[in-house]
Amino acid sequence: MLKIAYHPIYQHNLPDGHRFPMEKYDLLPQQLIYEGTCDKENFFEPEIPNNKYFFMVHDPDYVSDLLNITLNQKAARKIGFPLSEDLISREMMIADGTIKASEFALKYGIAMNIAGGTHHAFTNKGEGFCMLNDQAIGARYLQEENFANKILIVDLDVHQGNGTAEIFQNDPSVFTFSMHGKSNYPFHKEKSDLDIPLENGTDDHIYLSILKEVLPKLITKEQPDFIYYLCGVDVIQTDKLGKLSLTIEGCKERDRFVLQTCKDFSIPVMCSMGGGYSPDIKIIIESHANTFRLAQEIFF
Repeated sequence: MLKIAYHPIYQHNLPDGHRFPMEKYDLLPQQLIYEGTCDKENFFEPEIPNNKYFFMVHDPDYVSDLLNITLNQKAARKIGFPLSEDLISREMMIADGTIKASEFALKYGIAMNIAGGTHHAFTNKGEGFCMLNDQAIGARYLQEENFANKILIVDLDVHQGNGTAEIFQNDPSVFTFSMHGKSNYPFHKEKSDLDIPLENGTDDHIYLSILKEVLPKLITKEQPDFIYYLCGVDVIQTDKLGKLSLTIEGCKERDRFVLQTCKDFSIPVMCSMGGGYSPDIKIIIESHANTFRLAQEIFF
């Protein structure tokens, strides 16, 4: 059964002024249930997790300042949200959603988090609306519990996974792969184990040709026993924060290829949804919904 982390806190604890397009967190499960792709049994609610897994990824002083809302003003401004207890609870539950979805992926082959993909969270700071790096925390959880040894993070959000790259920069047990817009945020890029920067206007054909050439070879070389997939839909040409030119069908083919490749290699995959900022919310929901439809089609 496809298991999906979702909690109303994903949407309702966002500060005023930051709710669009983040209303997708409520609309997406509604759409999936309405069309019959999923039912209520597919969804589970994350909780506040044991924060020891935060400390395996993030600097203790940073975690303490975050949880106590004592970050200095400069550090708080880099995050982009006005900090509050509700917002920190939301971030912790997103991380728990990814931890628990990682366990479900081990059982069923795949699992999803409606939110997550907080890849701009570094060891000792947050930025770009990211505070705790959910996939990094999930990776450390799997390793600490001896559920996985070698992990591959496939980050196909339009923005480079700079925080994830920094966290694992000296760790050969986690391979970071980021394929992103060359001239997009973050303007100072970190060094992933493999970075593929794309020119503005990259279309379906170029994008998919690169991905299909690179990913199977990478998996064969690195031999991961677990994959995290950050499947942001901000690669679509209508996205107001992206500079690429994929169509909705091209984005769907991207997801089909990644998920089918994980299935073919018999490697569990956990998906965090990442970004999507098209002005028309229907485009965001359709693009994200495709990922869940494909998960059901390919794995179940």
